[in-house]
Amino acid sequence: MPQTTDVLKLNGPTQLTVMRIAIIPLVIVFNYMSPPWSTWVSLGVFLLASLTDWLDGYLARKRNQITTFGKLLDPLADKLLVLTAFLVILERQHIEAWVAIFMIGREMGVTGLRAFLAAERIVLPAGALGKWKMVLQIIALSSLFVAGEHPYFLIVGRYVLYVALVFSLVSAYFYITRFWNLLGEKILAEQKQSGKGADDHSF
Repeated sequence: MPQTTDVLKLNGPTQLTVMRIAIIPLVIVFNYMSPPWSTWVSLGVFLLASLTDWLDGYLARKRNQITTFGKLLDPLADKLLVLTAFLVILERQHIEAWVAIFMIGREMGVTGLRAFLAAERIVLPAGALGKWKMVLQIIALSSLFVAGEHPYFLIVGRYVLYVALVFSLVSAYFYITRFWNLLGEKILAEQKQSGKGADDHSF
């Protein structure tokens, strides 16, 4: 039986995930400092955290260091980063509240579906639309972080975020459809297994 310390042991990729969580508060700290340099530093921290999001997954797959703790921690770190970025930009009034609500709601909803399926030992992989949504979202949020420096950043950030929103909602639809299909397959498999067991006992 594995010890708790072994399960929670931090390998290289998981250490990057922990670092991402640790530096997220810096986005908020620099947001409340005097511009303009603090705005760019806040953006730099956000981009660094976004880079570790890609890097920890890449290293985990390359080194075959995918762990249960890492799979639990990584999506949590992602959502904390996205939530922080949206709240910072919303406070600066660079986006409408409804956009942030839809984007954050989608993130939380998909995370909930994945967590439910994970408890049933079913993997719901990220689709191509979801990955493109993430790329567009990072581009949009990065532009909006410095929207106060030049109107160009505000225009680009908003339009790219609207496109990301479309990708987000469409990919959420496919996630939900896939969720019900996977759940249905599991229920049918359990029913067949239960029926088989009942037939065996009848003899």
